[in-house]
Amino acid sequence: MTEAIAVDLEGRRLRVGLDVGGTKIDAVAVAPDGDVRARLRRPTGWGAEAVVENIAAAVTALAAEAGIDAAAVSSVGIGIPGLVDVATGRVLHAVNLGVESLDLADRVADRLRVPVRVENDVKAAALGAAALRQIDGSMAFLNLGTGVAAGIVVDGVIWRGSRGTAGEVGHLSVDPNGRLCSCGQRGCIETLCGGGALARAWAVPGALPVLDILDAAERGDVRARALRADLFNGAAAAVRALVLSADVERVIIGGGLTALGDRLLSGVRTALQAGAEASSFMRSLHLDDRIELLPAGSPAAAFGAALVGASTPLKEIVTHG
Repeated sequence: MTEAIAVDLEGRRLRVGLDVGGTKIDAVAVAPDGDVRARLRRPTGWGAEAVVENIAAAVTALAAEAGIDAAAVSSVGIGIPGLVDVATGRVLHAVNLGVESLDLADRVADRLRVPVRVENDVKAAALGAAALRQIDGSMAFLNLGTGVAAGIVVDGVIWRGSRGTAGEVGHLSVDPNGRLCSCGQRGCIETLCGGGALARAWAVPGALPVLDILDAAERGDVRARALRADLFNGAAAAVRALVLSADVERVIIGGGLTALGDRLLSGVRTALQAGAEASSFMRSLHLDDRIELLPAGSPAAAFGAALVGASTPLKEIVTHG
């Protein structure tokens, strides 16, 4: 899929942001006023060399789609899974990309001759979601995909905590007798509402296992109903953890499971309401009113990466997303 919008007539310099996923790169060119001027998607590739090559090629192709010279690109920001040292731009253990250790910022900057910054993909998505939804104050981005992760943004800045793990609720254990998690604990939130964990528990071949679970649950399948309850209750537990620990005003849910649409949103809301029935304190928090789904097709992750690349606080731009 490729979408292109011509650059503005004044020829202002563009910030490029790239969301590097396991199979594709989502790239956007963003004008200083926050307008997305061009967008394209292309394959990621496998291994460090392919990732660097395809990122550089995506930037060049994006400039061409926007009808500008690549020299008009003023900065590049990259959101990527794995452990990211934001000071150096080094990426570690991006296993879904075949990358063990890669000085990504330096490698891409050498290719493109522009400043490059790198951020964890979920934290970049949190920043982008806050900008595109024009959220002041505090918010959390809860990514429900193969795994579960979250990022927190406060006053337009990513809140990392003392060791960079602020908001990472996926490996918060909520049931010590629950399913074994890949991290070694039992009953992590990710084992309840992560797409990979649900697919393993379902153990029925299919292109979209979580969708199959919901469909089977609606037909009355007992095991599917139990897994559906895990999905909704696990996501509700993540929302509670984010709000109770950081008191964020909004929790925006993104990631691959948002393809479930209102079935996911209404299920999580119902679980939050049920969990608050016995507690006037929890009812006073109105958690069910503080969640929303990221719109389908949103460029939030790539947009956030563009902000990272430009090191631009949200309050300094006006978005038109």
